Amino acid sequence: MATAKRSPAEELDVDGVPVRLSNPDKIYFPRLGAEGGTKRHLVEYYRAITTSADAPLLDALRDRPTHLQRFPDGVEGEEIYQKRAPAKRPDHVATCEITFPSGRKADALRVRSAADVVWAANLGCVTFHPWAVRCGDTDRPDELRIDLDPQPGTDFGDARAVALDVVRPLLDELGLKGFPKTSGGRGIHIYLRIVPEWDFVGVRRAGIALMREVERRSGDRATTAWWKEERGERIFLDFNQNARDKTIASAYSVRRTPIATVSTPLTWDELADAEPDDFTIATVPALLTRRPDPMSGLDDAAHSIDVLLGMADRDEAAGLGDLPYPPNHPKMPGEPKRVQPSRDRELKSGQNGGNNT
Repeated sequence: MATAKRSPAEELDVDGVPVRLSNPDKIYFPRLGAEGGTKRHLVEYYRAITTSADAPLLDALRDRPTHLQRFPDGVEGEEIYQKRAPAKRPDHVATCEITFPSGRKADALRVRSAADVVWAANLGCVTFHPWAVRCGDTDRPDELRIDLDPQPGTDFGDARAVALDVVRPLLDELGLKGFPKTSGGRGIHIYLRIVPEWDFVGVRRAGIALMREVERRSGDRATTAWWKEERGERIFLDFNQNARDKTIASAYSVRRTPIATVSTPLTWDELADAEPDDFTIATVPALLTRRPDPMSGLDDAAHSIDVLLGMADRDEAAGLGDLPYPPNHPKMPGEPKRVQPSRDRELKSGQNGGNNT
């Protein structure tokens, strides 16, 4: 098979910083083709929303350690999930040190400018995955994240119903302000800005309490069940998105979809009629010219999580303790067994097999 001819590299001016754009005509989104799915289209999307007057993507990424979900050969090619900043990088690109659950440390990308974002996009970064912390204190999150993840048999409409019927009224009742966005796929993310006074364990515990209450009020439409075999046709409330080194696609990040959808912040009223495929690299810049970024007030709404930790205390007193951590975490104090329930039953049955006659 003949190798496609590379298009000549160009130099972009990104707020006065020169950034190289290599092979701009390379197809990244095959369904969109040369008319809307090239590397140039991806890079120009990121340049547009980081050099505009309000620069909403910079608000989402600035001073956060950020992982890069890269597809150097397009979204149908190999994925590189890059947690460490590339060793070779221009002078304008900074890093900050993070600590993984294992205790190992690494230097992650620290986004500070539009040029940083465009430079990463030129490396094939389709999606930016920021931590829920700032580089000034990478052990205390300033964001609690609610991830409504549709399971087989459910869809975006089901996630939207849980968000509007259950999550929003609950947050209002608790005096907490949530900021929703599409995931860019079938899910919905809701962010809470919090005061950075608690570590990841405390924020995750608060998140579990919040999501358990959503589960109770959902009428069996949502679940916190960690094991897929127990979730059924319900929306999974992914509490582990608040664990250390777990990330969610940032607001205004492009996703690995055939039509280059974008994880897009919406008002609660907009969410009621939204469809995720309406928000793409072709449509989101124009949307931002028609109305301001709905997450522009996020930093002005920092909450204490004491009310959620109080809920966690009540759950614990009622016998509801911790839930399993992600597989890459060391075993945590008070954590239940990380054994798939059906496998656990098989093991117990095998141990007691001699008494089953």
